[in-house]
Amino acid sequence: MLEFSPKINVILGENATGKTHLLKVAYGLYDRASLFKNKSVVHDNELQEALTNRLLGLFMPLDGKLGKLYCQGATEQAQITAKFNDNQYISAAFSNISETVIIQDRCHYPQQADAVFIPSKEVLSFMKGFNSLYQKYALSFDQTYQDICLLLDLPRIRSEALQEKSKWVMTEIDHICGGQFIFYGGGEVTFKTKYNEYSTNAMAEGFRKIGMLSRLLETGAIQPGISGPLFWDEPESSLNPKLLKLLVQILLELARSGQQIIIATHDYVLLKWFDLLADKNKEDHVRFHVLYRNSQGQLGVDSVENYRGILPNVIADTFNDLTKEQVNQKMGGLGK
Repeated sequence: MLEFSPKINVILGENATGKTHLLKVAYGLYDRASLFKNKSVVHDNELQEALTNRLLGLFMPLDGKLGKLYCQGATEQAQITAKFNDNQYISAAFSNISETVIIQDRCHYPQQADAVFIPSKEVLSFMKGFNSLYQKYALSFDQTYQDICLLLDLPRIRSEALQEKSKWVMTEIDHICGGQFIFYGGGEVTFKTKYNEYSTNAMAEGFRKIGMLSRLLETGAIQPGISGPLFWDEPESSLNPKLLKLLVQILLELARSGQQIIIATHDYVLLKWFDLLADKNKEDHVRFHVLYRNSQGQLGVDSVENYRGILPNVIADTFNDLTKEQVNQKMGGLGK
């Protein structure tokens, strides 16, 4: 069982321990509101079909079959249970021969606000025409990419409707990038400075990555205290380490305004800035979730409330090994 903090959650672990899978399944179970906005009653068979299609779209299993998501060699059904605020929950299961998930139990589901998932790769450079192509052809992108492109292409909300915290974040990002991304609709995006306008592809990938966050605030897809969780896979990807301090400051400020944030990371600098900048006097709360495999290869998870409690901390251990190797080379092996 894994319990997320209502503020910031950082998921850690070596490759193949399931960090992105965890983000996707949590996102898929949470993000039901958009599917059933116009229905007062959702029957189990409708929900089973919707959740099945959602899992297939997010994970793209072999042959497009739900059973291919089932862990080979497992002897019991795969179980998925999610609990939300206000006693909302859902429990579902499937096996290696299942064609749809089976709803085992639920209460007041779906009744959540829309969630946002930012994938590890930026999308601004290929947004134009992407949504129409995704609908027509079987593109080799999982559904998080279609979801984020649809959200980025929403019209901007009125300036007076923007929260002050959102305005601050957008201003900081514009300052970092030296301009702002302009969205014309239909996926057409450019980058505009004070004097010139450029193709989005001419801009640094790291700027495009953080520019996505600014746009999600501009459209109201992310509204701290109102919208659902922000899931972000490897936010550090393509960003120079120099920018990670500001990124952490931005995420902490959004969390202070009521935004739940769940990220997965491999980056020591990002991880350490959360440790150094979280302020208990401002009621910051960062919960670290460590995914690992034991000596028998079984997957486990531990959740801790502070950085020093992270065990195993493969990210910090790797940087310690690097430092030791550098010292050894400089000292010529002295002290061995």
